[in-house]
Amino acid sequence: MERLFGLAALMGFWLVGEGISHAFALPVPGSVIGLLMLFGLLCVLGRVPESLAQASDGLLGYLALLFVPAGVGVMVYGDQLLASWLPVTIAVLVATLLTLAVSAGVMAAMMRLKERRG
Repeated sequence: MERLFGLAALMGFWLVGEGISHAFALPVPGSVIGLLMLFGLLCVLGRVPESLAQASDGLLGYLALLFVPAGVGVMVYGDQLLASWLPVTIAVLVATLLTLAVSAGVMAAMMRLKERRG
């Protein structure tokens, strides 16, 4: 039953985020807004409720299925990707390096914050 409550909470955050995105015509997807709201709540709580932990653990088992559409897209549009391989390669490399830099910065900031609190 807890897993059901956790799934309902995840869907609720997604739905509220979608509502905010559509109501204010924001260029940010509603799912991202919902995740940011969930992240804020978890930061305030300082822990992950058991219901959310159970629901998210259950969903993580199916994470690989999310890569199927991307794989199909590569197969269907492979000729277009080959035709513009240089811009695609540059975009992937820049996005990867930017993601690594931001992740490292966030991790360093969180480690400093943890040291101050501890």
